[in-house]
Amino acid sequence: MEAAADGRDVVIRVRGLVTRFGAQVIHNGLDLDVHRGEILGVVGGSGTGKSVLLRTIVGLNRPAAGRIEVLGRDVAHLLERELMELQQRWGVLFQNGALFSGLTVAENVAVPLKEHRRLAPALIAEIAALKIALVGLPADAGAKYPSQLSGGMRKRAALARALALDPEILFLDEPTAGLDPIAAAGFDQLILSLSGSLGLTVFMVTHDLDSLEAICDRIAVLIEGRVSVGTLAEHMKNPHPWIQEYFTGPRARAAFA
Repeated sequence: MEAAADGRDVVIRVRGLVTRFGAQVIHNGLDLDVHRGEILGVVGGSGTGKSVLLRTIVGLNRPAAGRIEVLGRDVAHLLERELMELQQRWGVLFQNGALFSGLTVAENVAVPLKEHRRLAPALIAEIAALKIALVGLPADAGAKYPSQLSGGMRKRAALARALALDPEILFLDEPTAGLDPIAAAGFDQLILSLSGSLGLTVFMVTHDLDSLEAICDRIAVLIEGRVSVGTLAEHMKNPHPWIQEYFTGPRARAAFA
């Protein structure tokens, strides 16, 4: 695994990424490094491919060109068994949670444990209960179905499942979308706390300006098929018109006040 110029490990390295759907080019020669232990926020206008980038890194979309390395492995050139082993080292929280509606919360959290670990049922149940508690849900949430939970609780349940295999990297796709400001702020603080206590690297696609200010170490702005990466303060000085509007416009001034 290569290190960045400042000595930190690079756990995700994207070089020359091209993704397209038909004639529409989404990413055109995109380069990106994500450092171990950081919380990286990924933003951009509609159609810039924020979620596409996440899904491409985790192997759900195949790029037209370029190279993606995660934890030192070239994702495109792994055998199926090797890719499956690598995928167990990251967790993904999709925007809608993607919980199985016919399973309880505890059963949802247990799915990756049953699929990838040979453990006794009692131990699986114990680990599921631990993950449910880790994300701040009450113990009785484990016996409930997703439809019985609030939006914020469903997000936390999906997060518990994403953490089931003790991942090194956590991918979040719009984790606070649809949440009220109090629930969104609570979720932000949960991610910040888990990142610190578990040593997680977090790749977070978001539209939430409050999240960017509250918990992100750096921000990757997708624009014109490529990416500009920097701190919030650095982006606020960037002369690009869209970046200026995004980070210094009326809504940004309210969020960053």
